[in-house]
Amino acid sequence: MKIFESHCHINDKSFNKDLPQVIERAAKNGVSHLMIAGVSLNTCKKALEIARKYKNVFISVGVHPHDSSNCSEEIISKLKEMAKDEKVKAWGETGLDFNRMHSPQKDQEKWFLRQIEEASALDLPLIFHERDTNKRFLEIIQSQNIKNGVVHCFSGDRDELFSYLDLGFYIGITGILTIKKRGEKLRELLKDIPLDRILVETDSPYLTPAPHKNKTRRNEPSFLPVIVKKIAEIKNIDVSKTSETIFQNTCSLFRIGN
Repeated sequence: MKIFESHCHINDKSFNKDLPQVIERAAKNGVSHLMIAGVSLNTCKKALEIARKYKNVFISVGVHPHDSSNCSEEIISKLKEMAKDEKVKAWGETGLDFNRMHSPQKDQEKWFLRQIEEASALDLPLIFHERDTNKRFLEIIQSQNIKNGVVHCFSGDRDELFSYLDLGFYIGITGILTIKKRGEKLRELLKDIPLDRILVETDSPYLTPAPHKNKTRRNEPSFLPVIVKKIAEIKNIDVSKTSETIFQNTCSLFRIGN
């Protein structure tokens, strides 16, 4: 299999001691390309340092909704400058999260809209984060003229799914798909997602898929094959075709030649 990790956080401190080995294990398991998603100015800086060391590692720049209350025009300006680097292929992850409310709703919405504006000006695809927003996230993105994006770690309902597909967005599938109870709804909805609109991601170090979660808490890109195989199994499509199509989807969204 040839796999593109579309969303990971290998700039997290949990990878400080063995990052080269993590990237090597990924390559040995067919994960040839990686996208590190930014969540704050500092994490974007660290991600860029990593990406500059490895040929097929790329990054997105952005401010996560959890960090919206700390966002500012100065930070947006610095991210915009960073986006000039050839390693930056997307803007995000950005969006809304009303689950834990680490930032007030008004701050989340203000800086989400501001980041959509910047991504549009830079002609960069968006990496979206949405959780428990009761359709508010959908209302906002439907009001904007967004050309390209992916709904990271999709966890919505059928209506939301079809709305995202109607907008032309890709759907990010994580290791939740492999979890017996938690992934039941996602496995059912997967049947309605065209293969050419699917991306795969670990969101590492979070959301470790089965069976790896029984052995380690830290997720990593080398675990992606189990997600691809589960997609192929559910959709009854050859695993090689599944992995190749999803790889091409990811290259297309991020405009990366392979």
